[in-house]
Amino acid sequence: MFTGIVRELGTVVAFEGSRLVVTAPETTSGVAIGDSVSVAGVCLTVVEREDERLAFDVVPETLARTALGRLEPGGALNLEPSLRVGDPLGGHVVQGHVDAVGRVRSVAPEGGGRRVWIDAPAPVLGSSIEKGSIAVDGVSLTIAALDARGFEVALIPHTLEMTTLGGLEAGDAVNLEADVLGKVVERLVAARLP
Repeated sequence: MFTGIVRELGTVVAFEGSRLVVTAPETTSGVAIGDSVSVAGVCLTVVEREDERLAFDVVPETLARTALGRLEPGGALNLEPSLRVGDPLGGHVVQGHVDAVGRVRSVAPEGGGRRVWIDAPAPVLGSSIEKGSIAVDGVSLTIAALDARGFEVALIPHTLEMTTLGGLEAGDAVNLEADVLGKVVERLVAARLP
């Protein structure tokens, strides 16, 4: 489990076949082989740890359901080690189980921040509410507005500086995870309808 509070921007060293290798000095010091790390919002297991590098195996199922296939050497990605008992829960409960890949519709400056519209599939929108939580590439965000095609988030300068979201442009693919509480409520309500 994660919080959606990015702890480090890692750098892709290599992504050949199914092995993703990243440089992550801060994250590396606190994880061991077998630990879970949120990598651009995707829960992956550390399979190698050497110096400041971590390696993860990415299976075809993960590639088919996420935007990890877009990663290239030298690219940045959001990293968050798994939550430990007693750690503060500063964002919201994030599982690292991506629901869908969304696409950035527009990015507009707003003061020192930005407003970003992201188009999302119906299942993600069905679990989303205005002022509810959503994870975008592993970053815990609050939904500012919804329409029939997607949702809008307001990004503060700190988020723009400390995560990959500062580099978003229209057309970019992003990993989306709807709030788990919204998914549970939606499922319970659907089960009670005739």
